[in-house]
Amino acid sequence: MKDKLSRYEPEDIEGKIYTVRGQRVIVDRDLAGIYGVETRRLNEQVKRNIERFPEDFMFQLTEEEAKAWASLRSQFATLKRGQHLKYQPYAFTEHGAIMAAIVLNSPKAIEMSVFVVRAFIKMRETLANNKALASLFFMPIVLSRFTSPGPRNTMLYR
Repeated sequence: MKDKLSRYEPEDIEGKIYTVRGQRVIVDRDLAGIYGVETRRLNEQVKRNIERFPEDFMFQLTEEEAKAWASLRSQFATLKRGQHLKYQPYAFTEHGAIMAAIVLNSPKAIEMSVFVVRAFIKMRETLANNKALASLFFMPIVLSRFTSPGPRNTMLYR
């Protein structure tokens, strides 16, 4: 088990980090996969310990954000044609991802949380050092078919 974990790099996790509502987050399914648990188990533990997850640690994606996230992931064929999300995923900030590892209380989750934190830190440093890259990274993906008409558009950043 140690050998498998030692091969994990922050770059492997960086591709799972999105910017939603101005915060860099990782979605519950991806976090559960990294921590080696089912998404259902992660969400159960979060609900049992909800007082440990204020809004700046975790929030639930809106229906529009969830559809936008699913469309970004569809390029990797995670949802089959005709399938829909059963619920809106939860998005965990860096602090929420650490807290999730604590409430899961498994050796793998605790160990993998180090890689998650390193990925967030590396991304923050890269963006701070390269403003051109930052402008590309934070370029909004306008989701015209998923946004409702009106003054507020939902944007998901990658």
